[in-house]
Amino acid sequence: MTTPVSRLRVHTAQSIAVDERDAVAEIRAGLDAVTASAILLFCSTRYDLERLAHEIRSAFSVPVFGCTSAGQIGPAGFQKGGITALSLTSDELRVTPYVIRPLGDCETLAALRAAEAVRHLSGSATGKGFGLILVDGLSFAEERLMSALYHGLGDVPLIGGSAGDDLSFERTFVFTGRDFESDAALFLLFETSLPFTTFKLQHVRATDEKLVVTLADPARRIVYEINGEPAAEAYAELVGVPVDALDARVFSANPVVLTLSGDDYVHSIQRVNPDLSLTFFCAMEEGLVLSLGETVDVGASLQHAFCRVAERVGRPEVVLGCDCILRRLEFEQNGVDEAVGRFFARHRVVGFSTYGEQYNAIHVNQTFTGVAISSGEP
Repeated sequence: MTTPVSRLRVHTAQSIAVDERDAVAEIRAGLDAVTASAILLFCSTRYDLERLAHEIRSAFSVPVFGCTSAGQIGPAGFQKGGITALSLTSDELRVTPYVIRPLGDCETLAALRAAEAVRHLSGSATGKGFGLILVDGLSFAEERLMSALYHGLGDVPLIGGSAGDDLSFERTFVFTGRDFESDAALFLLFETSLPFTTFKLQHVRATDEKLVVTLADPARRIVYEINGEPAAEAYAELVGVPVDALDARVFSANPVVLTLSGDDYVHSIQRVNPDLSLTFFCAMEEGLVLSLGETVDVGASLQHAFCRVAERVGRPEVVLGCDCILRRLEFEQNGVDEAVGRFFARHRVVGFSTYGEQYNAIHVNQTFTGVAISSGEP
């Protein structure tokens, strides 16, 4: 599919071929493989990633970046397995990659990369841009990484997603331009004079039920006590179910919400541990005051968010999207995944299902973070 515009040309391609060479050949045929400013791709970990990287390097002479996923979003809506890719071609767009590795020292490295990006942007013709972050989704490094990047960049907006591995939760990878790497993050600085806006959306809102984290291990994302009680017991009492009934369905319907400056940020529970502690998908610090969340109509949340996007930049030529895998699993359970996928396709969303999402300095869950880029048309 090709979007015929003058200021920005967007091509998208998808493949479910199981052979690495066939899959790369199929997506190359649908993209601008010669003059693109950059190509982004999101793929399954079921491929031999070393061979896939070789095929990518052989097929493209323009910059290619991406990561492994828990599924993709593209012209056909949600896709499981395979590869989804897009090329962006514009004289008004330049993409500069900054690799951050290893993630054990990500604060120092992120601060250095942010300083490089600020110098680059200040010397550019437009001085405008945004950052896209792709990070190893099993690194537990997202909070430290995003805090260092965002504070180092100043007013440069950031969105991003944590790489997945098809729900295996074994190893995730970022494609840094030549190879698929774990224990790494890729910060892509998009310098552009094209209209763009970053945004987030979720179909969860805070209730009046409060939870105070009274004992936690943020580095391991474990909460031991809530409101002075064993975390699982306190949470189960708040949602009105027995502890032994706590499962992924309960967690997705009743996440917790951190409210900052009037905006809600969703944090999700991964599992109950034998000692009745709770492991989260985000770091949780002692003293945090959280609200119990409740889900609202997903269609209304999508319509509202994308209407606001159109008000800001007109009709986007593309929306680069990072959408939590927990959202897609919930959509599938409720039978609305095809409808949501069609909505994304109509609004030109291309991206992937993530193990976590980034929005400026914050790492969140059960959220869609994205950047809409337009050519300025109404």
